[in-house]
Amino acid sequence: MNHSHLKSMANAIRFLSIDAVQKANSGHPGMPLGMADVATVLFAKYLNHNPDDSKWFNRDRFVLSNGHGSMLLYSILYLTGYISIDELKNFRQMGSKTPGHPEFGLTSGVEATTGPLGQGFAAAVGMALAESILKKQFRINHYTYVMLGDGCLMEGISHEAASLAGHLKLNKLIALFDDNDISIDGATCLSCSDDVEKRFLAYGWNVDKIDGHDFDAISFAIEQAKKSGKPTMICCKTIIGKFSSRAGTSSAHSGAFSEEDIKQMREKLNWNYEPFHVPEDVKNAWKKTVERAKQNYTMSFQRVTRKEEKEWIPVSSTGMTRESTGMTEENAGMTGYHAELQRRLDKHLPDNIAGVLADLKKQICELMPNEATRSSFGMVMELLTQHMPELIGGSADLTGSNCTKYKHMQVIDSNNYSGSYVHYGVREHAMAACMNGMALYGAILPYGGTFLVFSDYCRPAIRLSALMKQQVIYVMTHDSIGVGEDGPTHQPIEHLASLRAIPNLYVFRPADAVETLECVSIALEKKESPALFALSRQNVSYMRKFYSDIDQSANLSKFGAYILCECSKELKVTIFATGSEVEIAVEAREKLQEKGIGTRVVLCHAGGFLMSKVMNIKRQY
Repeated sequence: MNHSHLKSMANAIRFLSIDAVQKANSGHPGMPLGMADVATVLFAKYLNHNPDDSKWFNRDRFVLSNGHGSMLLYSILYLTGYISIDELKNFRQMGSKTPGHPEFGLTSGVEATTGPLGQGFAAAVGMALAESILKKQFRINHYTYVMLGDGCLMEGISHEAASLAGHLKLNKLIALFDDNDISIDGATCLSCSDDVEKRFLAYGWNVDKIDGHDFDAISFAIEQAKKSGKPTMICCKTIIGKFSSRAGTSSAHSGAFSEEDIKQMREKLNWNYEPFHVPEDVKNAWKKTVERAKQNYTMSFQRVTRKEEKEWIPVSSTGMTRESTGMTEENAGMTGYHAELQRRLDKHLPDNIAGVLADLKKQICELMPNEATRSSFGMVMELLTQHMPELIGGSADLTGSNCTKYKHMQVIDSNNYSGSYVHYGVREHAMAACMNGMALYGAILPYGGTFLVFSDYCRPAIRLSALMKQQVIYVMTHDSIGVGEDGPTHQPIEHLASLRAIPNLYVFRPADAVETLECVSIALEKKESPALFALSRQNVSYMRKFYSDIDQSANLSKFGAYILCECSKELKVTIFATGSEVEIAVEAREKLQEKGIGTRVVLCHAGGFLMSKVMNIKRQY
C-alpha cells in the first residue's frame, strides 16, 4: 500500500471526525487530526481483527486510552465495517452507539470504556498480561496496542501500570503516544517537563521516538516493537489539529471548527466532498485492510482450534485434570483446551463447583469457626482456585494480610506466566485497572486485595468495572475501626457508604464464615457485576447459630438481609448490622431484651441487594 493510498485513508479519518464534531457541535477533533496517520498504518498493515467476528479471541486488542479522541476510533470502525455511517452522524447524541467517550458493550469494536485518562493504558497492561497467561494455556498469540496522550501519562496510574508492565516484561504490549506537546491549558511545558523516553527506559521498556506523520517511520517502529523482548513505547511526535488553522494550539483540542476553516482544509487536502462522504477508492482501500486482517483470522483460527488434537491439555500450573475442572464428556468431545476455553469465555462455572461449595459449607456449619472473615474468604478461595483455573489472584503488597495466595499457587513473573498469582506491589490503582483489562480480555476471573481504606486508591477503576459490567472481585480487608492501633488513617469510616453508592457494584460484608462462603457463591453467579468483599481483620463469632430455622443448604445471603434474631417480646427495636458489628448487635439485643424491650437483629450484608429487591428480606415485618 503506497503513501498516496495511506494519505487518502488517513484523510478519511480526519474529515469524518471533523464532520461528526461539526454536526454535533461538540467533541474533540484535535487528536483524530493529529493521530490519523499513526492509526491508519496500524489498522492497514498490522492490527489483526475481524468485523464479522468482533469477539474473535485471538484478535489484536486496540485500546484508545485518550477516549476524548473517540471520533478517530469511530471513523475507523465505520471504514472497516463495524458501524454504519448513521452512527457517525449521531455522534454524541442520546441513544447512539457513538457516545462522546467509547463505551464497552455499546459499540462493536470498542475494547474498553475509556475517558478518565490513564485508565485505558492500565487496562491494556491487564490485557497484555492476560495474553501472556493464556498463551501458555490456549496457544493465544497476538498483540495489545494502546493509544494514549500527554494527559494519560500525567495521571499517576500511568506510572503504576507502566512500572508493572516493565517488571513483567509484557513484550506483546505496544503503546502509541500522541506526543503533541499540548494540553487543554496550553503547552504541556506549563505543567510538565518529564522526559518520557528516559522515564520509560527506567521502567524497563523499549522506547522509540518518531515523526508521527511519517508512514515509513511508523511502520518501522511497529515492526521493531514486535521484535522486542520488552513492552514498547513509541513516542509519535504529532501536530494536534493538523491541517487546521488551529493546528499546534490548545484551541484545537475540542470544539467544532469554523466553516471557513473546514473549507480551507478541504481545499488543502483536495477533499472536495460533502460531509460524511468517502470516495469509493478510499472505501475500497480500507476494505482491503480488512481482507488482510481476515486472512490472519482464518490462519489463526485454524491454529487455535485444529481438530486433530484430542488430548486434554492442562490449563494451569497446578496440572488440573478434566475431572478436577468439572469437564463434561460432551465438552471433552471437543479439543480439550478448546472446550475449556469456551467454558471460560462463556463464564460457565465448572460442573462440580456447586458440590464443592456445598461440602465446604457443611463442614463450616459443623465446625462453627470463630475466625476473621478474611481467613474465611481465604479458606473458600483456596478451594475454588484448585477447581477454577480462570481465577487469577493478586494483592497490592498485602498478600499475607489479605489472605489471597495459597500454597498450590505459583507466582506470575517475567520468567513464568503459567502461574496464577500476581504480586502487584504497592500499586492499588493499577491493580484494579489491570484486573478490568483481564476481565475484558476474557477467560479470566481476576481477584485482588488491599485494605478497605485504600479502596480510595482503586475507586476510579472500580467505578469502571461497574460501568463495563465486568466480573472482577475486590478483596478489601481490615474493614473497620477494629484495625485499632494502626490509627485513623487506616480505619475505614466513610468507605462502605461511598462504595455502596456505586451502581452495579455488589458490596458484601459478611458476618461469619458461612456467610462469607454464601457471598462468594453469589459473586460467582453475578456475571455482569463486580463484587467487593469488606472483610474483618479481627476474629468474629459464628453468627449463624442464632438463626432458629437453620437450613444448611439454603443460601440466606441471597436475600441481601435476613432476620438473625427475632424478638421474644412485643417488637420495639430493630437493629440492622453487617460484618463484625453483627456480634455487637446481638449482645445489644440481649441487654435490651433483659430490660423488657423487644429487639430484633436483621443481618444486612449487602446493601445492593436490598436496593434491588426493595427490602425483600426473608420475613415480612
